[in-house]
Amino acid sequence: MAGTGKTPTTPLWEVFIRSRGGLAHRHVGSLHAADATLALHAARDLFTRRGEGVSLWIVPASAIIASDPADAGMLFEPTGSKIYRHPTFYEVPEEVGHM
Repeated sequence: MAGTGKTPTTPLWEVFIRSRGGLAHRHVGSLHAADATLALHAARDLFTRRGEGVSLWIVPASAIIASDPADAGMLFEPTGSKIYRHPTFYEVPEEVGHM
């Protein structure tokens, strides 16, 4: 539909990959596909060509709820008044080394 000014009607999917067991999934990109199965196959073909992952998460972009950067103060400022949540009050034993 390039040049027509129309938006694609195919759903947008967000792709997350876990590179190896025990690590968190990380967002690697987005793609359009008609359904979840096609999205999974397309994600495998696009994002794991070199064996980068052991697990894929495919999530409909419409299912993701995101905060607005303009609301950052309202959402994240209250944690500033809870200084006990910051690790500055804890001493790390030398045996632990670098964390």
